[in-house]
Amino acid sequence: MANIKSAKKRILVTDRQSEENVPIKSRMKTAIKKAIENPTTENVNEANKRIDKAVSKNIITKNKAAREKSRVNKKLNK
Repeated sequence: MANIKSAKKRILVTDRQSEENVPIKSRMKTAIKKAIENPTTENVNEANKRIDKAVSKNIITKNKAAREKSRVNKKLNK
């Protein structure tokens, strides 16, 4: 456990931010799985939307987003 007051505050802030990120990341993963299992245009668009949302909130990196989008679109184009 931290001894410094600012470190204690950072722990609280980090915990709160992590809790806020969980539902966004979960929705993104669910949309990706759905798009891979059933690659329709609607599912792929939803997955891309969720991925972009996660990037805009700095939950995932741009490279991971590009990789996931590529993976999903690849399934659609087959």
